[in-house]
Amino acid sequence: MGILEKHGVLERNISLLAIFAFLVVTIGGLVQIVPLFYLENTIEDVEGMRPYTPLELAGRDIYIREGCYVCHSQMIRPMRDEVERYGHYSLAAESQYDHPFQWGSKRTGPDLARVGGRYSDNWHVDHLRNPQSVVPESVMPKYGFLEATLIEGEHIQDLMSTHQFVGVPYTDEMIEAGQTDFLSQADPDRDYDGLLERYGETTNVRNFDGAPGISELDALIAYLQMLGTLVDFSTFEPVASR
Repeated sequence: MGILEKHGVLERNISLLAIFAFLVVTIGGLVQIVPLFYLENTIEDVEGMRPYTPLELAGRDIYIREGCYVCHSQMIRPMRDEVERYGHYSLAAESQYDHPFQWGSKRTGPDLARVGGRYSDNWHVDHLRNPQSVVPESVMPKYGFLEATLIEGEHIQDLMSTHQFVGVPYTDEMIEAGQTDFLSQADPDRDYDGLLERYGETTNVRNFDGAPGISELDALIAYLQMLGTLVDFSTFEPVASR
């Protein structure tokens, strides 16, 4: 019996076809999954990575709540056109504290994996108030209402505790100081030394939207301004952990 004849038997017998399809999928899955059990860590350790500050974490929740991920991905692929436009390709470690991560392929708007520091705070304020004022061809809706909603971070410690439960390395000290750090990051007149000790000297500390009080706009801009800024790619060497 030739190969074509054998293949014909397989195609005409639905039960046999189902069995062979199951075997192929099983073997393919095992080939990909089994090696992971022999790795101490599937994500390489990268210097500079840290958990989100309380204000950034609140901003990330606003980002997700408003559906920003529907039009913006945060995953730069290792291809020339992507790297030339957006910057260094995304590392798995950059999303290790994301629950859920913001990867994807839907790009109605540009990828935001390296947007941190690319534009000024004022640009972000104008862009979120009226996207078409800075990008005329934009189809992005207006988010000016975010600056009208003031927040105090009264529930931020509970949010941090939840992330700690699923593996984000927030210490008890970080959680205890959560609301204080939340308020300090957007108010440079406060004592923010503790914030810098916990999250690093490069943490952005300023009034992000330029208005009194801490608004949802402050939190969202704080989140956007740190995206892609934690790893120093001028010294980064891609060496996987073993």
